[in-house]
Amino acid sequence: MKKPVVIQIVGFKNSGKTTTTCDLIKRFTALGWKVGSIKHDAHHFEVDYPGKDTWRHREAGAQVVAIASQNKTAIMRQEGTSLLHLLQQMEGLDIVLVEGYKYSKYPKVVILRNEMDIPLVNETEGIILISTWFPYHHDSIPVVACDNYEAIFERIQDYIKE
Repeated sequence: MKKPVVIQIVGFKNSGKTTTTCDLIKRFTALGWKVGSIKHDAHHFEVDYPGKDTWRHREAGAQVVAIASQNKTAIMRQEGTSLLHLLQQMEGLDIVLVEGYKYSKYPKVVILRNEMDIPLVNETEGIILISTWFPYHHDSIPVVACDNYEAIFERIQDYIKE
């Protein structure tokens, strides 16, 4: 089975990563692509809430809790998981859009909210596009406005075709 294309959307907090990722998901889905997404959270997130059965199972000590219905499944582990391991579970997809994991090796769209974010360009590798909220120029990497989602989508499509 072929592996999906992996594209990362990276930037600092409140840079527009989620908005960009959601727009890309809609565009690729409209083409009939099977799209997966992975979101990295630097904080302690919760997907279930106090009092819910899955929460109660975790609180009782379960290391892995799964919940499934006729059309949905979620598995929660009381441990971190590497990006590589998550990607290995994305079989059968055409593309996986990864929000975050700035320092992973996959092709990236870097979003710059302000001038203070510019060092991110030099700290990461595999940048195929820079998306900015302010006027910016780079000598070797294409740059587009952060709200030019069509250009972001087109650049990713061009990269995939290369």
